[in-house]
Amino acid sequence: MLSDALRFIRFSHTIFALPFALGSMAAASDGFPGWKLSTLILLAMIFARTAAMVFNRLADWEIDKRNPRTIARHKLLPKPAAFTLLALSTSAFVVTARFINPLCFWLSPVALAIAFLYSLTKRFTHWSHFFLGLALSVAPVGAWLAVRGHFDPPPLALALAVLLWVAGFDIIYATQDHEFDRAAGLHSLVVKLGIPRSLAVAGLLHWLMLTALAGFGWLAAMRRVYFGSLALIAAALIFEQRSARSLDVSGINRAFFQSNAFVSVIFVASVFLDVFLRRH
Repeated sequence: MLSDALRFIRFSHTIFALPFALGSMAAASDGFPGWKLSTLILLAMIFARTAAMVFNRLADWEIDKRNPRTIARHKLLPKPAAFTLLALSTSAFVVTARFINPLCFWLSPVALAIAFLYSLTKRFTHWSHFFLGLALSVAPVGAWLAVRGHFDPPPLALALAVLLWVAGFDIIYATQDHEFDRAAGLHSLVVKLGIPRSLAVAGLLHWLMLTALAGFGWLAAMRRVYFGSLALIAAALIFEQRSARSLDVSGINRAFFQSNAFVSVIFVASVFLDVFLRRH
């Protein structure tokens, strides 16, 4: 049951957004904010993502039944259990935010609303990929607010980077559903522009993401280790783009996970190492 629930929410994909939250936390605290706050940030991330994914599965329940790629999703967890998991994870996120600080607590419903909104956008806009990016971009801002308790420019630049990155790789991922989405009357940039032009847009977004990452590095006073890591991130994004052009579903899935996991891990490792070397 637990393994099915983890597959239902694609728990392995937590590795995409979580490192950006942890990197933001490290930059905000100039190192490590302590085990208590770090644990609360980690739990808040897990609960928020779980709530968002369960909401997405429930919103797309009937659609997923008709899509050959997702036809087995609803079999992993009964619908009543999914509603229960949604209620528990949503409540747990708000309670965890309450233990972090008052600002995070009062903004927690806003964060959930942004995360939930994405699941509905494919019904009325071709820009749904950017709403997914917006949902995940909340993570680094939330982590910064957990440490500092107020807004600053660095996490906003990092949020922009995450938004552009996620929108780019979601466009690539959506190429797998091009025919189904068009037949079902669902909206995406791939349906609007076609696959070749959409992949070109995804590539542009990823280059803009690198610019935003450089902006975060400058605003957060990062040094050589961080800026050097941007070359590795660029290489991973190029690999993902080239894999996407093959239009092979298994190749896209493999490149999607491997490339984006690599980007996340390199980012958080470079931030922690850069901050550590700066302090020592």
